[in-house]
Amino acid sequence: MNILVIGATGGSGRAVCDALLERGHRVTALARHASALPARPDLEQVDGDATDRATLDAVLPGHDAVVVTLGISEPALRVRLRGAQGTPDDVRSRGTGELIRAARAAGVRRVVVQSSYGVGPTRDLLRFIDRALFALMIKPQIFDSELQESLLRGSELDWTIVQPVYLTDDPSTEHFTSIDGSTRDRKVTRRAVAQVHADLIEQRTRVGETVSVSG
Repeated sequence: MNILVIGATGGSGRAVCDALLERGHRVTALARHASALPARPDLEQVDGDATDRATLDAVLPGHDAVVVTLGISEPALRVRLRGAQGTPDDVRSRGTGELIRAARAAGVRRVVVQSSYGVGPTRDLLRFIDRALFALMIKPQIFDSELQESLLRGSELDWTIVQPVYLTDDPSTEHFTSIDGSTRDRKVTRRAVAQVHADLIEQRTRVGETVSVSG
């Protein structure tokens, strides 16, 4: 399949590109600095703004599915104190809103979006310490993720939301998934979450559902 990965240069985006390429798919990596990614067979790098409708209109046609891993890669404390310097605070919701409109026009229906555990249907399942951390450190990002999810749920696309717990860069691909918000460990690797994205794209399962991913 031909897959568009939006937010491809972040840790999660890179892992998703790797997982899809390893399975033999063709990947278009869209990010502001996608050309910084190492060149690989079946990988097309597109430098562009994921919140720009014209960019999405140009790149979407011809793709079978989209994976969205938008986010702010700057340190959470600095973003909380000073705001994001290189990325809009609402990049998740803005990018997803423009994607929905562009996908409708291009006839692309399958979209898998990475959000965060503790948003939407899993909000009430957070531990007290996690609630406090979210409120203190990443409240704007969580608000943006809530809006992102609501936009997706209100669309007619064949969407699935992936909600990982705390992400790490360990090499393990071990993971546990659920659709009722249950988790096993409190951490999961980006490589493991990328495998879930790839499975959802290939199998076209869990349409209209939220998938929690833990280690």
